[in-house]
Amino acid sequence: MPRFYDSRKRILVTGGAGFLGSHLVDRLLDQGHEVLCVDNLFTGTKRNIDHLHNHPRFEFMRHDVCFTLYVEVDEIYNLACPASPIHYQHDPVQTTKTSVHGAINMLGLAKRLKCRILQASTSEVYGDPAVHPQTEGYWGNVNPVGPRSCYGNRGKRPGLGTGGSGLGIGVSLNGHIL
Repeated sequence: MPRFYDSRKRILVTGGAGFLGSHLVDRLLDQGHEVLCVDNLFTGTKRNIDHLHNHPRFEFMRHDVCFTLYVEVDEIYNLACPASPIHYQHDPVQTTKTSVHGAINMLGLAKRLKCRILQASTSEVYGDPAVHPQTEGYWGNVNPVGPRSCYGNRGKRPGLGTGGSGLGIGVSLNGHIL
C-alpha cells in the first residue's frame, strides 16, 4: 500500500547502474526520494554509481530481475536489460529472459504493492526502421528471426503489450522518452 505521510517516496530503479538508470537515480535523489538501485552489473557498472556510495537515501542491490525480488517500494522504474546490440546479442537467450521474466517479475511486484511502474525500452523494439524519424504511431520493421529479435520482437514487445494494466510504458525514440 502506498505511503502518504510525506512526499518522499522509496523508488526502485532496475538497471540503475547503467547509463540511463544511473542518471535517473541521480535525478530521483535530487528530488528527495529514497532510491533502491538494483542491477546485475552485466552492462551497468559500479563506476556509474560510485559517487552515491555514502548517500543516506541510496541503496544498491546486486540482483538479476529474472529472479523474484521481495522489496517494499512506492514506484518502480524497470530499465533492466542490455539495450545495445553488441550487448544484447552476446547472449540472446539471457536477453529474452531479462526482458520477459524481468517484466513479469516487476509487474508482479507492482501488483502486489499496488504501485506504479514504468516499463522502459528503446527504439530497438521497432527493428531496423524503414522510416526516419520514427513517430509514436510507427509499428516498426521487425525481423522475427534476425539478430535484433532477442531484444525487440521476443523480448521487449511482450512486456510492452500490457494494455489496460495501468502500466506506464516508456520507449526511447531518437533519444526522447515518449
